[in-house]
Amino acid sequence: MALGFPTLTRNALADALTTYAGSGALLKIFSGSRPATGGAETTKLAQLTFSGAIAAAASGGVLTLNIPASDTSADATGTASWARITKSDGTTVVTDMTVSATGGGGDLQLDSTSITLGGTVAITSGSITVGNA
Repeated sequence: MALGFPTLTRNALADALTTYAGSGALLKIFSGSRPATGGAETTKLAQLTFSGAIAAAASGGVLTLNIPASDTSADATGTASWARITKSDGTTVVTDMTVSATGGGGDLQLDSTSITLGGTVAITSGSITVGNA
């Protein structure tokens, strides 16, 4: 049987992610197959920095990400397929996420998953759902 958490517990778990990530966490966007959570990174297409906390307080077991400013100089050309939030050190993994274009249902949604070296990468929404929310 899967675990079940009441809303207050899901919110506490989600808020702990925000605390753990700390200020200035990084959001990295990759192409290629997503590895096992915390596994080796694939080709990094872009990196954005959260200006403060990754999210405000959770509601209903969901963290709605504070969207970082657009990356105006993408690192590589490719199709975005997954993302990772790390602490500001760039190596301590907080979470891995699915990526889609806006309306595609990914945890992280971009204006376009087609990224070009030196181009702009803009996030339209992002959320982390904890437990059985």
